[in-house]
Amino acid sequence: MAALRDPDAISASYEKPPGEGETLLRSGLSLRHMRMIAALDDHGRVSAAAQVMNISQPAASRMIAEMEAVLAVKLCERLPRGITLTPYGEALARRARSILLEMREADREISELKAGKGGSVFLGAVTAPAIELAVPAIREIRRVYPRIEITMQVETSNVLARELIASRHDFIIARIPDDLNPRLFESRVIGIEKACLIVRRGHPLASGKMVALEETAAYDWVFQSGGSPLRQAMESNFLNRNIPLPDRILNTSSLLLTLVMVAQSDAIAPVSVQVAKFIQSADGLSGAIDVVQTEFDIEVRPYSLITVKNRALSPAAKMLHDFILREVG
Repeated sequence: MAALRDPDAISASYEKPPGEGETLLRSGLSLRHMRMIAALDDHGRVSAAAQVMNISQPAASRMIAEMEAVLAVKLCERLPRGITLTPYGEALARRARSILLEMREADREISELKAGKGGSVFLGAVTAPAIELAVPAIREIRRVYPRIEITMQVETSNVLARELIASRHDFIIARIPDDLNPRLFESRVIGIEKACLIVRRGHPLASGKMVALEETAAYDWVFQSGGSPLRQAMESNFLNRNIPLPDRILNTSSLLLTLVMVAQSDAIAPVSVQVAKFIQSADGLSGAIDVVQTEFDIEVRPYSLITVKNRALSPAAKMLHDFILREVG
């Protein structure tokens, strides 16, 4: 007759060793470690990361040493001023952001369930689709679900894409910057932005006749930063016609400052057609701004509805995201 085996031994014999991809799950790394590596990535200094974590700098250094001991790799390199993450550190920081976002979403959903709210959404958009798509969609969603809390940032694509990666937005309506890896994102083209030139009412170029590009070169210009698609499109118009680029330029990403400069001087500014229509319309600002009738078109790169790949949207964010998709067909 076979001998009876110790139940604990039987249980132990069925315990599997950590499989591939399970080492970190059993390593003892905590959410505080995840917050630390994300803070290091954000600020590039141990002292700043310690301040964000509300701990001393020696305690922050010990946390970094703990993570490096667990992973058996170096996560950051010390520089004369600050630190830089190694490829291992960058990989961990990227995954840490996803973990922290999911925890934030869990906390948000539980809080909303406890408070009886309808959910919250964080989105970003460049100016044209913010006016044409996001605002009407928000208005309609709020009509049906009045308790949804929506936060929207209007900025350049360069800023919005980085905010999205940093888990500060659920999704954005923008363009993927050339210096970011497009494989990080899920995107769908949903519109093409057309632009025009605006000037103050009574401006010499606002006579109603068609204006050639050469006639604009003598005036001050208000542009977005050098990497913005709208500025690139405008500068391409000059270069393609062998016309020197304007040399009297104010750079700003602020639409408000752009409008103030245009309204109070002879400056010219390229803006999206949607912005110009809103400024001029009775339902908009009814502003003292005119659109220059030009002999040329200004077309900007298409914009897309963008999320981070493999990052789930909250129910409220998915509802707004899908509503915008349906509206654009």
